[in-house]
Amino acid sequence: MGKIAVVAMVSSWVVAISILVNCIVPDPYMDEIFHIPQAQQYCKGNFRSWDPMITTPPGLYIVSLAHVASLFPGLFSMKVGASFSDACSSSILRSSNGVLAVFCSFLVYNILNHLRPSLSDRKVTLRTVVLALYPLHWFFSFLYYTDVASLTAVLASYLMSLKKNYFLSSVVGALAVLIRQTNIIWVLFIACTGVLDYILTQQKDSAVLAESSPSQGKDAFSVWNQGVGTGSNLRKRRIGNQAATFSSSVHQMVASTKPSSDFSHEVREIISRLWQLKWELFATFWPYFIVMVAFITFVCWNGSIVLGAKEAHTVSPHFAQLMYFSLVSALFMTPVHFTIRQAAMLAQSFWKKNKLVNFFELCTALIVGFFSVHFFSIAHPYLVADNRHYPFYLWRKVIKFHWTMKYLLVPLYVYSWISIFNILAKSQRKTWVLVYFLATAATLIPAPLIEFRYYTIPFFFLILHSHVDDDRSWLLMGVLYVSINFFTMYMFLFRPFSWVHETGVQRFIW
Repeated sequence: MGKIAVVAMVSSWVVAISILVNCIVPDPYMDEIFHIPQAQQYCKGNFRSWDPMITTPPGLYIVSLAHVASLFPGLFSMKVGASFSDACSSSILRSSNGVLAVFCSFLVYNILNHLRPSLSDRKVTLRTVVLALYPLHWFFSFLYYTDVASLTAVLASYLMSLKKNYFLSSVVGALAVLIRQTNIIWVLFIACTGVLDYILTQQKDSAVLAESSPSQGKDAFSVWNQGVGTGSNLRKRRIGNQAATFSSSVHQMVASTKPSSDFSHEVREIISRLWQLKWELFATFWPYFIVMVAFITFVCWNGSIVLGAKEAHTVSPHFAQLMYFSLVSALFMTPVHFTIRQAAMLAQSFWKKNKLVNFFELCTALIVGFFSVHFFSIAHPYLVADNRHYPFYLWRKVIKFHWTMKYLLVPLYVYSWISIFNILAKSQRKTWVLVYFLATAATLIPAPLIEFRYYTIPFFFLILHSHVDDDRSWLLMGVLYVSINFFTMYMFLFRPFSWVHETGVQRFIW
């Protein structure tokens, strides 16, 4: 019942807003001027045609072809399009993202059910609907960008991995890379989390089997002991010692499957298990290895990770991007991270134990933050020149308000990361949190341009694994998202403006 409710609610606003957007903005806008003509070339069968300004692979266009093909019989019968290429209008191509947005909410519902089986349908439905309203995801559901398809493919791959269908997960992961090449990081993340889960499952199975063995052995020992009489006390003591040693090893094995407070011990345990199960793991996760090898081959052949406009998208050490992500993600979870209760809990945990170690870690984090914004903060030409994007105003009005402003924001960045780690550590193993952080860093640091839509996939993994059980927080996040969505869509549709040096209507966009 919950899935039907989610699909119905998401479909209702996708259809309504899509009609509104296509009526007011019928022509391709912003990056659509590249994506839509390219997709239309594919609809005509011109698969060798390629716009050199497009940086991403053709995965979105392939998905759109399948979408148009499913609609074509109906469109032909209604005489909307006389040919297949005529059916590839801007509105139809945009609708592929609308359909994917509905399917994405279906995936989120299933992922939440898998990760939190104790949650009721009502709670899962609430969380899914709120996440479907996430502003960066919601806004681009009505335009022909790669973001919605990218997120959907990554989440589909992750769901298959959670269900232990690693082959299908890798296939869908390959599609995710075909949609946006940086998704190779998230395919690797999914593979790593799958390996961690596999190792823990093996440990638990071994522990359960071992727990049942001593009781059976004890019965056999007692029968044997009854037949040897009183002269076998020494043998009994030996048997007792062996049973005690075996029981101790079992309990150590069981304990190792639980989240450990000792991070170094956890890492050593996982490395040890990786070595012991190396061939078994390769036999299970080899499809991901094929995807990785294919991607590396592509990069070597292409000479770059991007396809077109390579000069404007060179890999850069943009460490400040991690700082921006932490604050933006924490702000989108304001009822969780920016509350008096959360701040007090973090302060209490800081002073509770290991004060010297905690103080050293805090100082290190602040120093890294200051170095990141001072030496590795990039003002991309697109950022400082294009006033259609909201990051343009945040850069000029906030970060560049005064030369000290970027340094004054560092404590907020650090607080955001500490709060994020604190929330994740409550429900995830520390190795999982480390892998997540490394995946986020590998995705964002090479990107020279500040684009909040790049944060969508790491944000979804963050919030899906942050066990926020307070319905009030979810409702407040829903209100926050609806307010932002109303503002951004209103500005996009009803507050157009013009440039003196260029003809045409300009609109505000993320």
